[in-house]
Amino acid sequence: MRIPSFFGSLKLSRFKQKVNAPKFLRFIQKRGLMPARHFDRARVRSVRRAAEISQSDVASALGAADSTVAGWELGSSVPDQEKLPALARVLHQPLNDLFPREGLPDLTDLRCDAGLYRYEMAAVIGTKSDGPVAGAEQGVRRLKDRYLPYLAEAYHVTVDEVKRAQDRSMAKALGESGENETAAAAETEKPPRTLAEKITLLLAKSFPGPEGPPGDAKIAAAINAHAGGNVITDAGVRELRTGDSEAATPLVLEGLADFLGVTPLYFQPDDQVAAQVYEGLQLLAAHREGKVGRVRARGAGAQGLPPNLLALVSDLVDEMQHKAKAGGQE
Repeated sequence: MRIPSFFGSLKLSRFKQKVNAPKFLRFIQKRGLMPARHFDRARVRSVRRAAEISQSDVASALGAADSTVAGWELGSSVPDQEKLPALARVLHQPLNDLFPREGLPDLTDLRCDAGLYRYEMAAVIGTKSDGPVAGAEQGVRRLKDRYLPYLAEAYHVTVDEVKRAQDRSMAKALGESGENETAAAAETEKPPRTLAEKITLLLAKSFPGPEGPPGDAKIAAAINAHAGGNVITDAGVRELRTGDSEAATPLVLEGLADFLGVTPLYFQPDDQVAAQVYEGLQLLAAHREGKVGRVRARGAGAQGLPPNLLALVSDLVDEMQHKAKAGGQE
């Protein structure tokens, strides 16, 4: 994570004395400086020790100094977001498990998840500088279509995922907050169509908080438990989630729907069902943030949500509240 030199020059104890932490966090969140992935130094230290991996080994694998890794675990500094994928690999942990993400990725997030620094992007898209990527990440100008396949390959995602991430970067650049931010996101986000999009949306919307969405291993275990046998592997879940594969058996989809708390119809090629679930998730997210006044969906007209969608939202809220209570009792 890159932070202003003023903050980087302060000792941690001195920083706490001079800065109101909650106010500071709100400040950097509004300006897009808060990293998308959560770095928990205590968890990293615990995982490393449990795996009997030394700080020196971690530093060597990442091309960093021993003191740098020690600083991460002490809390005096944090690693760049670009280093988190490599750090997760060194510690033999899924990226999403060790460093959960808050929300859906923008262009910067996709690049960091691929472990790539911005200066490396010129070689990826075949230009003299990283200007086109930098401009798109900052929401200044959109990427040319010919760059999208190169980025998709480098980021290990689909071209459509790059386009959606670009929409998020553009919306973020508007600097909107509160209800305006929700409205802007609603305009750039569209109901999911592919299986990968549907899974990604549910994971992002249904598991808020610092822990973030579950990893591929946990999802696979839940599906196998539902099926009563080994019907999918961790790698299989990842392929479905990233769009590398759309070949999911009915049994896998049933288990996935049960784990994520939706009807199995959501994963069928039915745009109407997917749109309704999407509206329900958007409404639920707004409700959590206290932004719901009159219950009304985009395009639903003055009468608000149709009865079948209201029932769907009601069921979804009940399921999410049940999961939240269960999680609080653990």
